[in-house]
Amino acid sequence: MTVDIAPEKVDVHRLFHTDQTLDVLRFTHDTIRQGQACALVTLVEINGGSSRALGSMMAVTATGGYCGMVSGGCVEGVVAHEAVQALAENRDRTVRLGKGSSYFDVVLPCGGGITLAVHVLKNVDALDAALKAHAQRSTIALTYHPNKQMLSCSEALKTGWQDDVFAVVLPPALRIVLLGQGLESEVLQQAAFALNIETMRDALPADIDEATAVVFLQHDLDKELPLLKQALSSTAFYIGCLGSRRTHEARRMQLLQDDFTEEQIARLSAPIGLFGPVRDARSLAVSVLAEIMARKTEQAKDARHA
Repeated sequence: MTVDIAPEKVDVHRLFHTDQTLDVLRFTHDTIRQGQACALVTLVEINGGSSRALGSMMAVTATGGYCGMVSGGCVEGVVAHEAVQALAENRDRTVRLGKGSSYFDVVLPCGGGITLAVHVLKNVDALDAALKAHAQRSTIALTYHPNKQMLSCSEALKTGWQDDVFAVVLPPALRIVLLGQGLESEVLQQAAFALNIETMRDALPADIDEATAVVFLQHDLDKELPLLKQALSSTAFYIGCLGSRRTHEARRMQLLQDDFTEEQIARLSAPIGLFGPVRDARSLAVSVLAEIMARKTEQAKDARHA
């Protein structure tokens, strides 16, 4: 892949707004497959504060189009220019912004500094493997080797530097399983769709994993309990149940009679939601999604410090 446009004549521009790593990787993969040059930018060091997490990514084409975010939006244009230069030279580079940077006029609002690795993609082999693993809901790490200027895949368990390579762990995407036929279930599915969160309804999948949230929005304990027992026997990171405290006490007693332990029952979020009680479907949807996202954030934080 060659770059025919002089970098100083390139007008950088955002192609679409996203801060999701998989969106960036898919875009990068498709761009290379179409025969266009593309660079992948990764946030590899944070000095002080940062609005984005370690491992955040951008993709930049030789014509200056970019997607993804490595800050709050204040430096992406500068980063895109650096990536275009790297593509023109066909060489990887490191960029420092904020504290300690040669860009004295680029100041991060958080007052910190960030270091970015700009990698000129030569092929999509590593991206192929990473995207395939993600589609199969397997955890994989995309690993950057600065000395070799290449990407590979590994089984690293933590995002960050490991010796002289930098790994970005790609866990399975958040998935919500909704059980219930009422308005609450419909509105929650619509809200999740608006946030680009995968949802399934009315059946428990066989491959429930640690990135799956199971939401019971049924009004009948007899119908709920058989599926609830299956969910409690899974590795779902969140299991929430609709109903009052009185309803949950009846649920708890039945589960104890069926040989579930207090520790297992304590996994349940019941009454469901981050705030409440609520009396309308929209408020319930916001409350449940907020609780799921809060739990997911804690899970990610625990993984980073493991």
